[in-house]
Amino acid sequence: MFPRVLGIPWTAEFRGWFNRRFGSGEHQHVKIYVGNLSFKARDNDLRAAFEAYGVVSSAEVVMERDSDRSRGFGFVEMPNAAEGQAAIAALDGKEICGRPIRANESQPRPR
Repeated sequence: MFPRVLGIPWTAEFRGWFNRRFGSGEHQHVKIYVGNLSFKARDNDLRAAFEAYGVVSSAEVVMERDSDRSRGFGFVEMPNAAEGQAAIAALDGKEICGRPIRANESQPRPR
């Protein structure tokens, strides 16, 4: 959007300059998939576990629509990629609410 406002075409050359000057915006934050969660797990349980490794932007346990029960997985977002990778390495296989979790970097959902 920025170059179009100035009337500059968004070419590969301009994109390279722009990314070097202002940062590409890639890998500045990490979204972490957390699986094998207990059905009793809530957002604050995830946040508490991951905050030991850095700042947590959001922590969400995916819930069933009809009941107030966890679907067994959730997502955590951390603004610092290095802290996110450290949290993944430390928490993968550790217990939260009595079950060992699976933690890895979230992959884009296929459409």
